[in-house]
Amino acid sequence: MVYPIRVFLLILGLVGVALAQAGTAGQPVPVDRIVAVVNDEVITQYDLRGRLDSALAQLKRQGMTPPPADVLERQVLERLVFDKVQLQLAREAGLRVDDAQLEQALQRIATANNMSLAQFRAALEKDGVTFASFREEIRSEMIIARLREREVDSKIFISDGEIDNYLTLVAGQGSAGEEYRLAHILLRAPESANPDQIQKLRGKAEQILERLRKGEDFAQLAAAYSDAPDGMRGGDLGWRPADRLPSLFAEAGQKLKVGEVSPILRSSNGFHLVKLLGKRGGAAGAQAVEQTHARHILIKVNELVSESEARHKVEGLRERIRHGESFAELAKLFSQDASAAKGGDLGWIYPGDTVPEFETAMNQLAPGELSQPVQSPFGYHLIEVIERRVQDVSNERQRAAARQTLRERKRDEAYQDWLRQARDRAYVELRLDER
Repeated sequence: MVYPIRVFLLILGLVGVALAQAGTAGQPVPVDRIVAVVNDEVITQYDLRGRLDSALAQLKRQGMTPPPADVLERQVLERLVFDKVQLQLAREAGLRVDDAQLEQALQRIATANNMSLAQFRAALEKDGVTFASFREEIRSEMIIARLREREVDSKIFISDGEIDNYLTLVAGQGSAGEEYRLAHILLRAPESANPDQIQKLRGKAEQILERLRKGEDFAQLAAAYSDAPDGMRGGDLGWRPADRLPSLFAEAGQKLKVGEVSPILRSSNGFHLVKLLGKRGGAAGAQAVEQTHARHILIKVNELVSESEARHKVEGLRERIRHGESFAELAKLFSQDASAAKGGDLGWIYPGDTVPEFETAMNQLAPGELSQPVQSPFGYHLIEVIERRVQDVSNERQRAAARQTLRERKRDEAYQDWLRQARDRAYVELRLDER
């Protein structure tokens, strides 16, 4: 619940009236208050309390002991600030998630937990988390994910030279299939940090490292101090192939034994501590993969075209194609994608070549089938699958796979860097100490 400041002041005035009335009756009334200002919006104690309840429930589900209340409160507030900065940017870009998409996401979460949606709702409420607040948290996460795709992932550039070097390195190492499970703690440095701030941050990292060496739990310290989005999950990155980790983490993982914690690592984003939770190896995967030959029409969502307008336009184009008009000709006329000149033809697509929303919808289509409107971070698509085949990985595909691997390596660090800059550009005033 984030109010524009002018609206909040009006509400505060009404609360004052209610207080005066209740005071005459001798009844105590709980008062909401501002705990942070982010640009022209505020975060209230009510917002913070709701997110704290969710964080405590998450820690409980994971069997983790919560950090001290004041530490957790500050950590959760800072994450709320980062979320609000991103949601404001997403709103400016016209990015939204409608109720139908949100319901599908909630259903997938419930299914992943082996529950019906009703059972999952009951489990949340048993943990003290209202379903309405959880629902809006998921909506916010989806919007932020789309913003990340638009502002960060789509702008990562991989040069041919980087691909050549990577393929040469992999051929020399012969370690395909090796995977690591890492956890990390990030202490983020502001973009304009001065030497004193950097030194203070390093000192904090040294204190955390000392506590880890004395046997304190890594996951609990990550939940208390990490500035990374996965902090509340104990910093666990899950299993990843070595070549899909940021270079800094991959190099650290190769030097660690299971259970060990790295020395303090420095990057452009701040200071890191990395723990190796597990390591496993295996042969390279099969070389034969399924390709899909598809074409699409894209209508972008932007400041001039709303989501509803883009969807309506795609629905109209779909009806025209169903009534006999040429997909290729309509793509040339209306698609806002580089493939428009080729009638929307995307050629042969390998798994992982497109954003998840597009790939999921495409994979559900039979050859010759036309999709419903499909939303992605770029707008609304109309997709048609032309044919499929199973193909051995060619030299061209090896380079494409290498490009994707290098992109994955860069994306987390690029996102953290972008997030730090977005936070530093915003006007943020923290008022947690104003009791």
